[in-house]
Amino acid sequence: MTERFQYDNRIVKNFLFVTILWGIVGMLVGLIIAVQMVAQNTPPDAWYFWIVRPFTWLGELEWTKFGRLRPLHTNAVIFAFVGNAIFAGVYYSLQRLLKARMFSDALGRIHFWGWQLIIVLAAVTLPLGMTTGKEYAELEWPIDILITLVWVVFGINMFGTILKRRERHLYVAIWFYIATWVTVAMLHITNSIELPISLTKSYSWYAGVQDALVQWWYGHNAVAFFLTTPFLGLMYYFMPKAANRPVYSYKLSIIHFWALIFLYIWAGPHHLLYSALPDWAQSLGTVFSIMLIAPSWGGMLNGLLTLRGAWDRVREDPVLKFMVVAVTCYGMATLEGPLLSLKSWNAMAHFTDWIIAHVHIGGIGWNGMLTFGIVYWMVPRLFGTKLYSTKLANAHFWLGTLGIVFYAIPLYLAGFWQSGMWKQFTPDGYLVYKNFLDTVMEIKPAYWLRALGGLLYLSGAFIMVYNVVKTVKSGKLIANEDAEAPALEKVAAEEGGGHWHRWIERRPIQMLVISLVLVAIGGLFEMVPTFLVKSNIPTISSVKPYTPLELQGRDIYVREGCYTCHSQMVRPFRSETERYGEYAKAGEFVYDHPFQWGSRRTGPDLLREGGKYGHSWHYYHMYDPTSMSPGSLMPPYTHLYEHDLDTTTTKKKIEAMLTMGVPYDKEPYSPGFSDRANAHLMQQSDAIVAGLKKDNIDADCNKEIIALIAYLPRLGTDIQVKEVTQR
Repeated sequence: MTERFQYDNRIVKNFLFVTILWGIVGMLVGLIIAVQMVAQNTPPDAWYFWIVRPFTWLGELEWTKFGRLRPLHTNAVIFAFVGNAIFAGVYYSLQRLLKARMFSDALGRIHFWGWQLIIVLAAVTLPLGMTTGKEYAELEWPIDILITLVWVVFGINMFGTILKRRERHLYVAIWFYIATWVTVAMLHITNSIELPISLTKSYSWYAGVQDALVQWWYGHNAVAFFLTTPFLGLMYYFMPKAANRPVYSYKLSIIHFWALIFLYIWAGPHHLLYSALPDWAQSLGTVFSIMLIAPSWGGMLNGLLTLRGAWDRVREDPVLKFMVVAVTCYGMATLEGPLLSLKSWNAMAHFTDWIIAHVHIGGIGWNGMLTFGIVYWMVPRLFGTKLYSTKLANAHFWLGTLGIVFYAIPLYLAGFWQSGMWKQFTPDGYLVYKNFLDTVMEIKPAYWLRALGGLLYLSGAFIMVYNVVKTVKSGKLIANEDAEAPALEKVAAEEGGGHWHRWIERRPIQMLVISLVLVAIGGLFEMVPTFLVKSNIPTISSVKPYTPLELQGRDIYVREGCYTCHSQMVRPFRSETERYGEYAKAGEFVYDHPFQWGSRRTGPDLLREGGKYGHSWHYYHMYDPTSMSPGSLMPPYTHLYEHDLDTTTTKKKIEAMLTMGVPYDKEPYSPGFSDRANAHLMQQSDAIVAGLKKDNIDADCNKEIIALIAYLPRLGTDIQVKEVTQR
């Protein structure tokens, strides 16, 4: 019996429009920080001074410095732009694949407005310095809870629709949607376990090596299960639709799906090669990363071969052009990622701008270009009209493609250049470039070209906005699209027949459970031994907890986003130990909540910062970096000299650390120390101010800069290399 019903296009339109809005915002912030980085401290007599002045002026403000805007950029692009694109594509394709309206219009509205609230909260809190200090997971605990609740709403709406479907078969795109939902939930909840101090501050429950493992298990798989698997689902739906051809190989899609979700979850440790993570975990990440090439390229080839016989249309249709470049970038990124997990490649590329290029091939290439193609395909259909201008869409395509080229290639070259300079020795065995700043100065042209690439890409997006607005005005939203399909009837004979995979394709709950089991296996095998086997994280007797003032200074360091430019992980290479000092030991980080190993070096590693410079050097350097490091791209932090240190939180912070096992109740501290923490803090602050006084610096002991000055000289000083004893 045929049933009449309607598809809900209003929810699709809402998500699609905010995808465009947040995409512009995220890309604009990215362009701002790209120019900030290269133009900071531009001399007034430079011909381009007044062009870049608005960008560098933002870098001088407290709320718009690079360290605060960079997390805003990544969150805006990942969760606002890409996230809303996922929801728009899922809500559109799911209804049509299942021949059913979404389970609940009300849940759809809650999902939409809840997700936009999360984005707005992120846009407010991150520039204010409210951050957990963990890359791609910077949002504080109240927002983490809100994310969980909204994600559950999305899941109920999605699975409710699946259960009331009129189409028995679950198409491959839906498998990827299911795996995305269950895995992202697992990743987010596990990585977001933290101990709140206040409404705007918390500490990661994990510390040091364990925190690094959990974070990059999350970070790598957020790329996998938020930026990859849902977009593969969208590829499997929209590319055949746009080409008007069936997917190339259904069997290949089955292999692609199951192999990908099982293998991907193991690969997180490849972000931590040559670090203090146990070697067995590093090797495990490498092995599974290499195996990922097969399913990833299987999916890429399945997408491209879907266009067999349609290449003439590709030359004419901008939608297919965007999709071809997107899938090609997916193939490039998923080949490059496993290759970077090889230790020989990682030794060269890690901490360099090569990694930034790699990430953006995936972000603006795979996610961005596929999103643009979907926008151009969906908007005319939602509004019952034709695309306003194919020529403008083609112009957008070429600007976007050139933007990717101008963005990525200079940074690849910069990465090669950086690595070579970092590792270069004279015939006598001395570092050629002992001063880290020398390497930064050499790659400034690449940073300018990167900014040009970003400008081209953003310009194409603005053209899309104009094209979409004109298209929308020429039509009218089909808010409730009429459809009809026969009611789903259970056929016992069919249930037992056909290919074995048919059994799981018709059972969404079983698919969810099996997907959860497969993705959980890798995480359990990597994390359980790291947490439970003490020999994996040997402690060092000389390593002591931070003093209250140092802890406050560390929180300021995290708040300002210093980890976005500086690492705290000296790897066991001669080039690094000669430049920075003794390589890092796992036991050094047992009191670090969160860990601060970083993923990029725009500035030097700071693990052995302690003892290199006096308090006065740090005082002058933070106020005007060029006064101590001529040519530095680092912005000034003058607000630290104006803000009073908030000592009302000291006791809560010490108590939180005690809860997480930091021994403030033992030597050199004692039981009840939290009650005396502020007295200890003021004593150390007075000592630092007295030392500055000897260098003719009149400092205020109550200012934030004093806490940061306490923290930086402490880094790496607990280890006396010749006297390290493990217990």
